Amino acid sequence: MPAARRAPDARAGDDRTTDLIRWAAFSCVLVPVVLVWFGASLAGALGTALGLAAVTAVCRLLLRRSERCAARQRAQEHAARLSQGPRESHESLRQQRAHAPYGSRRGARHRTGGGARRGGRHSGGSAPVG
Repeated sequence: MPAARRAPDARAGDDRTTDLIRWAAFSCVLVPVVLVWFGASLAGALGTALGLAAVTAVCRLLLRRSERCAARQRAQEHAARLSQGPRESHESLRQQRAHAPYGSRRGARHRTGGGARRGGRHSGGSAPVG
């Protein structure tokens, strides 16, 4: 029987972060063991383990904080969309597009700028300078 799949939800990012932290903790144990195996001193391996543990703890703290901030921002945007009616949100998008500068609406196909192939002014003919 195939394994049951979990439905995607808001906790998917949390699961990835947890997996990342588990691998980092595993490396905090594995790296010193490998160092000792290949002849490094026990003190050096312990120092490496402590350094890796400190970096892992700081990364975990920053990842969790980032997830909380992103979730808070998504909730605020969702609440703002719900507070506006669907008609108002479409109308505000139309107004934003109407007042956007011309260059901001250009995509990859409509680049601006000068160049030999852009048809700008030429500073003379093809005669050599001299």
